[in-house]
Amino acid sequence: MAIIYPLKLRLSSTSTKIVIGIIWAVAFSLAFPQCYYSVTQYYPPRTICMVNWPDDYGGKHHLTYQIAMIILIYLLPLLVMLVTYSLIGQTLWGSEIPGEASDHYQNQIQAKRKVVKMMIVVVMTFALCWLPYHIYFILGSFNNEIYMQTYIQQVYLAIFWLAMSSTMYNPIIYCCLNQRFRSGFRHAFSWVPFVKVSEEDKMELQHTRTFRMTRSCRTDNTKNTVVRPQLHPT
Repeated sequence: MAIIYPLKLRLSSTSTKIVIGIIWAVAFSLAFPQCYYSVTQYYPPRTICMVNWPDDYGGKHHLTYQIAMIILIYLLPLLVMLVTYSLIGQTLWGSEIPGEASDHYQNQIQAKRKVVKMMIVVVMTFALCWLPYHIYFILGSFNNEIYMQTYIQQVYLAIFWLAMSSTMYNPIIYCCLNQRFRSGFRHAFSWVPFVKVSEEDKMELQHTRTFRMTRSCRTDNTKNTVVRPQLHPT
């Protein structure tokens, strides 16, 4: 929205909180079946938590759930990111900054290309982190003997932690590839003794605030402009 439709109003704080609440509600509902069918069984010397599906592993309930999860939390988000990031990348890569070809112009071009590269890295990270997780459960749905292999517990934990770790990579990617994010990160954690906010960071954040205020004023002026008919002499 900020890149393709820069003059449109952003979501309000209330609307943003509602969207976040809906996301959490959907995530909770997707995870609920596993919680509902989970049981604990004692296999000396361990107590194991298992998902006891009504028709056991590989049955209709289990297979339907796994396919729905792959579509809703992997394929659909991946498709949405591919489409939206492609549109953003096309807008950034193809747009031209008005003015002469100065050093500032070249810096702006490089900054735009870094954003495109950053979005590509984000999509690839998401796809690679979650792919082994879904392959593991789909294979298990068709062949229950996979869960009986000697080191399958270690394999599952490695795959599980790889998938869960995908949530922590985005801030690292943003911090490595985006100067404005680094400045905002340092400003947010300036209370930490070893985090220092430099003058460059302050200028970057000040530029952001000025840009937002200017855009907001332009949007208000656009809304309040009244087109009056002109009278031409006959």
